[in-house]
Parts: sequence; C-alpha cells; structure tokens
Amino acid sequence: MSSVHVGIGEYRISSTPGDSLKTFGLGSCVAVMVYDKVSKLGALIHIALPDSSIDAQKAAARPAYFADTGLAKMFNELSARGTSRRNIWIKIAGGASIMDEGKTFDIGRRNVLAIKKWLWKNRFGVLKEDVGGSISRTVTFGVDDGEVIISRGTEVLRVL
Repeated sequence: MSSVHVGIGEYRISSTPGDSLKTFGLGSCVAVMVYDKVSKLGALIHIALPDSSIDAQKAAARPAYFADTGLAKMFNELSARGTSRRNIWIKIAGGASIMDEGKTFDIGRRNVLAIKKWLWKNRFGVLKEDVGGSISRTVTFGVDDGEVIISRGTEVLRVL
C-alpha cells in the first residue's frame, strides 16, 4: 500500500491498486475527492483559496491553489483519462474557521462556497461532506474502494 501525499495547492490522480491519496492540515483549506467507481480512479485536490483573480501570477504557476483554476485543471485531466460523469462521485472536507473566530476573513466558508459554485456551474454535485467547524483535518482517500477517512492526529473523526 502506497500513500501519495498531496500538498497545499496540489492535486494527485491515481488508479494504482493499493494507493491512498492523503492530505494534511485542512484548516480553512478544502480537499475535494473525486472517485470513478468503474475505473477505480481517484483524484484529490487541496485548495487553499477560493478565487484566482487575487493573484493571476500565482494561479498560472500553481492553479490547484485556487478553487476556480484548480478544479478546472483537475477535471480536464480526469476527462482526458476517460472518466465519465455518470461514474463519479464527489466528496469534500475542510473549510474550517481556524484562528478567525470572529470570521473576519471566513476563508473556510468562502472556499466551500466557491467549490460548490464551480461544481454546480459544471453540473456536478457533492455526495458527502465534512466541512466547517473549528478543527484541522487530515484526509485519507483509498483508491481501491473510494473510502474517505477524516482524522485529527490518530483519532478517526468520520468515514465518508
């Protein structure tokens, strides 16, 4: 079993049996997991900010850092790999309010809304989610079966 780590502003796609895609430190960031249940292909993106218009140069260099450019890039690659809209499901996790108790910036909520808006605009929906709150999450996404485990440290919080 191989653990493929996905950093902030990155995405990974795998159909290798035994792989799990894993990302850490989802505070206000959001992980979007896409799974093709027929081809057993999984994708995970770790999105940091909702809108690339705040930094076009960074968006060009690291499109997965932003919801709008990252999702477009990842879904284009999924399409190029032959995934079919009718065979996939989408789950999301993260979007917490950490160190922003007054919700001055509210990046977590804004990330979730931007992701859902992009998905809806492109006729996708979210099957399951674990978003909001005030805790950081780690996500482990199994390519063999699509199981998503949400944890904090060694404590499993939820299985999506």
